Amino acid sequence: MNFQLPQEGYKWQQMSRVVAGCWLAFYLLFLVHAYNAHWGALWIDNANMVTHESGHMLFGFGGERLAIWGGTLMQLLVPAALAISFAWRGQTAGAIFCAFFFFENFLGIALYMWDARDKVLPLVSVGAASGDEITHDWNWIFTDMGVMDHYSQIAGVVRFLGWTGMIATVCVLVWFGFVREKEEQEAI
Repeated sequence: MNFQLPQEGYKWQQMSRVVAGCWLAFYLLFLVHAYNAHWGALWIDNANMVTHESGHMLFGFGGERLAIWGGTLMQLLVPAALAISFAWRGQTAGAIFCAFFFFENFLGIALYMWDARDKVLPLVSVGAASGDEITHDWNWIFTDMGVMDHYSQIAGVVRFLGWTGMIATVCVLVWFGFVREKEEQEAI
């Protein structure tokens, strides 16, 4: 793959109104689905979990602290890196999709944070048998940082950031698909 720096005249790929409308419908339906989940897990979280668990293994070289943080780090790094890659090449739909799901990950992370004190969510861990004790990442992290008393406030802020980011990403889609196209047509 050749990733050249954007040069003068570099443009994002255009998106027709029909394509933008279809993507807008998808994102709006997803937002309604996420809103109706009321702090519950979403279908996409199964894919996010695979990325999360791989982060524990990938960052495990740095010791226990980095291994535990690694799950959340990887869960955010993968969609962020993909969004940057698509943006670098000017691929509008791909960049928006990955940015949207970067912020969607915040909802799952907030849910996991919210569970830090009570630890009622079923946990999954690579290589752990069903009877093994599995470390709850955010219980460990909040305890390690001495902020367990503020777990719900932190989870609320992370959730807010996720919703804000997803909505902002949809606004970017609207701009690319409707406003920008109209401005370009008027300039001709």
